[in-house]
Amino acid sequence: MDTTISLARSTAGGAAATKVPLHRIADDKTMLRTAAELTRDLIAPRAGVYWADLIASVVIGYGALAVAVTAGSTALAIAAGVVSMLALYRALSFIHEISHMKHAALPRFRGGWNALVGVPMLTPSFMYEGVHNLHHAKTRYGTVEDPEYLPLALMKPWTLPVFILVSALAPLGLLIRFAILSPLSLVIPGFRRVVVERYSALAINPQFRRRMPEGEAARMWNRVETAASIWAIAIVTMVATGTIPLRGFLIAMAIGSGVAVVNQVRTLVAHLWENDGEAMTVTAQYLDSVNVPPPALLPALWAPVGLRYHALHHLLPGVPYHNLGEAHRRVTAALEPGSPYHKASYKGLPGLVDKIVRSTMTVRR
Repeated sequence: MDTTISLARSTAGGAAATKVPLHRIADDKTMLRTAAELTRDLIAPRAGVYWADLIASVVIGYGALAVAVTAGSTALAIAAGVVSMLALYRALSFIHEISHMKHAALPRFRGGWNALVGVPMLTPSFMYEGVHNLHHAKTRYGTVEDPEYLPLALMKPWTLPVFILVSALAPLGLLIRFAILSPLSLVIPGFRRVVVERYSALAINPQFRRRMPEGEAARMWNRVETAASIWAIAIVTMVATGTIPLRGFLIAMAIGSGVAVVNQVRTLVAHLWENDGEAMTVTAQYLDSVNVPPPALLPALWAPVGLRYHALHHLLPGVPYHNLGEAHRRVTAALEPGSPYHKASYKGLPGLVDKIVRSTMTVRR
């Protein structure tokens, strides 16, 4: 595979664009300094916003799920299912915030989220904590050590639909993970390490292996995993005995698949995926990432909880989701039109999907 794919950057005089490989893009110190200085007062999370948003998403999500399962009309079941999927997707997206937050700043939020979302949806917070932070490590981003990176734009076109479609199996995979693998890992020597290393991370890099947890992290992991395992076994038992009707179970699984697919589509366009494995500067990482700011409206649904500002998040990972919009407005107004900051903003999902599809079709092999 030819790995000379690069970002096009125009010269100052407006001449023909030159090609600069991602790993050779130097840091733009003006952009980095401006972004940091203008957002120092936006670091503190607002507990009221977090809790209100989470609880509203959970109430709507589970309420709509109940309607979908019990509806006598197919049309009503479908409509309620879509509402449930979008609301639960938003609720689940808080796992990203949890992986970044200082828990002392939002006491009990992680525990509340696990009780309301992580355990019921079989996606506890430990599946992302200790994993996502590696994606933000300057020397790991875009390399084989990044759990959340694949050079999708440099791969073959058929990999994109496979990347999306395989995510539909996530609810089944999670059910197997917690109802079967968790109990087995307690009785089969050596199997516990396999489960932790390979089946305990929300990662897309198949080469990634996570470390065994230690100390308080291990104790928290064990408590939450035990709860998720008991819940998963209870689900299987209730479906097998008819306590949960098969129709209702399949509807819930379909909604879970919808959540996973929408999230995978968002993941597909969260980056340009053009890095070939070399370490990159922060500016290069930013340019390989994506903002979809207003006036676009739909990103609020498919990239919720601040994920529409994914590139900005790579510059300022400590800014809570509810302040990213203000941060973007400040930095946008302060930096001149030629700043790299403006090059990471895109209009919407269709154009981003088209961009990566075209990249896979034009890469030289």
